[in-house]
Amino acid sequence: MSVTIDITGLPPERITFCPSPLAELANALHALAEPAHHARLHAWTTATSAALKPELADRLLEADFMWRSTRSDFLMPAQPRETLAEELDDLDRMDDETFVGAALEISCSTNHYPKGLPSPLVDAWSRRRALDLAAARGPRQAAFVERMLADPTATRAWIRRLMEDCEDAFFGDTWRRVRVQLAADARHKTELLRRKGLAEALTAASPALSVEEDEHGGRRIVVDKLVMGRTEARGSAVTLLPSVFGWPHLFALYAPGWQPVIQYPVAAQEVGGTESVETVRLRLEALAHPMRMSLCRNLSRSAYSTSELADAYGITAPEVSRHLSLLKKAGLLTTQRRGRYVLHQLDFSAVARLGSDFLESVLR
Repeated sequence: MSVTIDITGLPPERITFCPSPLAELANALHALAEPAHHARLHAWTTATSAALKPELADRLLEADFMWRSTRSDFLMPAQPRETLAEELDDLDRMDDETFVGAALEISCSTNHYPKGLPSPLVDAWSRRRALDLAAARGPRQAAFVERMLADPTATRAWIRRLMEDCEDAFFGDTWRRVRVQLAADARHKTELLRRKGLAEALTAASPALSVEEDEHGGRRIVVDKLVMGRTEARGSAVTLLPSVFGWPHLFALYAPGWQPVIQYPVAAQEVGGTESVETVRLRLEALAHPMRMSLCRNLSRSAYSTSELADAYGITAPEVSRHLSLLKKAGLLTTQRRGRYVLHQLDFSAVARLGSDFLESVLR
């Protein structure tokens, strides 16, 4: 499973790394809304939440579906600016239908998002869907969506004031602190792109990003995520936004009609290796079988040969071999040869990481 961005024929200079204050503010708001996702930001989220004025906290709650469980596409600018005000000016130039359609894609449905939906301002089914999804979030969110549909111009102005008030309350100081790191990361990735190519630059940004080429000359950026999606950047560009507040999330904007944007966490390698979604799936499936779980009991205590395990569990050696093969393919076993015997043992580091790898995969 992955998101692919077709970049066949796209010149290297149309792939850019650049920080965005609006995207980073959205990540900061998400961290405040879902602090459990961001244990590394515990001190910041705790202090910032405690310092928020109740009136601002209440307003953030009304609109939090735009950054809590998903991310409204207009919060990931394809053309980042130096200041939040400039990026908010760009949003002001967006037409109402596009803005409201992006704002009210509340669930980021894997069924509807890749195909695109008509704006709730012009389509009755999309309107009912947005109202139903908002109602499930709470009465205040439902009331906010009703206001947006009834008066999108006034609600857009309300959202801009909310972002500006966040900048005054906490984000202005935060941005001055993190923008130097983000700019340095963007420069580093840009230099890697120029000197060593796109594959090196993407891998340095995140181990979950790669380049795929086919025999027909096609080229794609692959974003390893627990969703399926595809878009193309031919004739446009791809923007990559570094984020201090983003980890463990890796966002990809791939909706029809929008320029592709990828937002990646800086210094993700510092928190350990990033396993692919496929590897995590293989490991969970390998451990789901009751016999393989039983075999792991022995394999966690010592190294065993196939015949020893067959004798211990009263099954045939070929049966044991099949189970061991699946565990080994999933990267959960280590092996060593002792004379004519091959001994197998559980890889403790891989098993110990499984919980965190699973969480990172589903949050990515």
